Amino acid sequence: MKFSEMPYERPNLEAVKGRLSEFTARLKAAGSYAEAKAVFLEKDREAQHVETLATLAQVRNTIDTRDQFYDGEVSFWNAALPELEEYEQAWKMAMLESPFRKEFEAEYGDLMFLNTEIALKTFSRAIVPQLQQENDLTQEYQKLIASAQVPFEGKTYTLAQMGPFQNDADDERRLSAWKAVGRWYKDHQADLDRIYDQLTRLRDAMGKELGYEGYTTLGYYRMGRNCYTKEDVERFRAAVVKYLVPLADRVYRAQAQRLGVEYPLSYADAALKFRSGNPKPQGAPDDIVAQGKRFYDELSPETSEFFQTMLDGELMDLLSTEGKAGGGYCTAIADYKVPFIFANFNGTQGDVDVITHEAGHAFAAWMNRDRIPSSYIWPGMEACEVHSMSMEFMAWPWIEGFFGPDARKYLYSHLAGALTFIPYGTLVDHFQHEVYARPDMTPAQRHAKWKELQGVYMPWMRLDGDIPFFSEGEAWQRQHHIYESPFYYIDYCLAQTVALEFWALLQKDRKLAWERYMAYTRQGGSRTFTELLKNADLDSPFDEKCLRETCEAAGVWLDRFDLSGIQ
Repeated sequence: MKFSEMPYERPNLEAVKGRLSEFTARLKAAGSYAEAKAVFLEKDREAQHVETLATLAQVRNTIDTRDQFYDGEVSFWNAALPELEEYEQAWKMAMLESPFRKEFEAEYGDLMFLNTEIALKTFSRAIVPQLQQENDLTQEYQKLIASAQVPFEGKTYTLAQMGPFQNDADDERRLSAWKAVGRWYKDHQADLDRIYDQLTRLRDAMGKELGYEGYTTLGYYRMGRNCYTKEDVERFRAAVVKYLVPLADRVYRAQAQRLGVEYPLSYADAALKFRSGNPKPQGAPDDIVAQGKRFYDELSPETSEFFQTMLDGELMDLLSTEGKAGGGYCTAIADYKVPFIFANFNGTQGDVDVITHEAGHAFAAWMNRDRIPSSYIWPGMEACEVHSMSMEFMAWPWIEGFFGPDARKYLYSHLAGALTFIPYGTLVDHFQHEVYARPDMTPAQRHAKWKELQGVYMPWMRLDGDIPFFSEGEAWQRQHHIYESPFYYIDYCLAQTVALEFWALLQKDRKLAWERYMAYTRQGGSRTFTELLKNADLDSPFDEKCLRETCEAAGVWLDRFDLSGIQ
């Protein structure tokens, strides 16, 4: 079935609650494992159906945030999902207390029980109003960003559509574009500050209501962290400062030299990788998709079948259009056992990354579409990002078909970008830990903290400049994860470290790299992150050796890469 044909109808909320209560009662009354399992499977199908309806509403709303019908449906789900959580919690408690727990564990593994124990720590009926308010605030942020109309050169553009101008090879035009974007954010500073201030205090209050010191512990539980701790993340951040920041600094010093600009760089100059311009995909969006099909057709039989499914079902919405939410994501539509990709093509190399990165997520979900329980389709967020970031590197032999004469530019900037991203992502994580440790900070104090930490993790960025939004420590407000998904961003950094491990293996043995990628992917969400890695014979990013050895290999490759003839 094509995405446009998938029916949506708002469910009767009270009826859904009633079915959930019935499932819980039947589970408790089950006299045998066979009876308990039958209820378990029926409840799993019901959960997938409810999830499908919520997902359809959310996706169609992000495709056009001006659509009043789906805007209203998202508001319905914002209120409904926290209410349903009370009934989900009752089910989870019944599963934990089931006399047939050992039989369930023997058939399905014990991870679903571990994850259930964590999930029970994230909810109380007392915080339902705060959860609903949190949903409303994040939706307000999304709509604000999606509504952006940036005046530039006599026309107006969305923030996504400004991307090509912000990467333009002409210094004056590129700086003007960055000023225009910065001006839009600055003009909406009051709302950006207000929304985040309310979210921070609201989340802190929810954490305290549940008996925690504030939000941080609750945030880790909400992220489903089941195999590493805040202290593990702190050690990872320290390793980033030790090994990656110096390497990234070398990359940016070389970039400044290529461009003939001062070091540290301005935001506008940091965005330009080569004096002749950043790598650009060749052809129109349809050409990028066609090359993506060639890539997946030739990579493996599994990826070929997967990508054809995406095309046949029209399961990708890729173009940047007015009213469309910013960013990109992959989700799954459970009833139909298919993924869906949302993106904003804007003529930059990021368009190709959508076909590799987001489709990497989609492929992993598609490979595990028949898993029971359905919670085992996806692993934790950090594990999911390994699928996507590593798939980007798998695409290297096909890069010329995407970029033509800019292929060498892309290969260099892709690896360099992966390395330089991790310090930024780690900065985002450290910043959030500081924010939730001191929820009473004023907006000005938060901006000052960002500037302070940016000096540690991104010393190549100039902390002064003539664009107030960027020079005054407010650039973090572009990162929607900070508003919408607290503590998510370190997952990208952990996954990028593993993806770089795949990159290093690809330089030696492509066949072995793909075998390990599939060994990792085929496990779905049936294991914890660290177990997934171990079972695929991969190093953990929490092992300092992983980051150290990867940085050494990448540094040598960048130093030796032939950039002759490229300005």
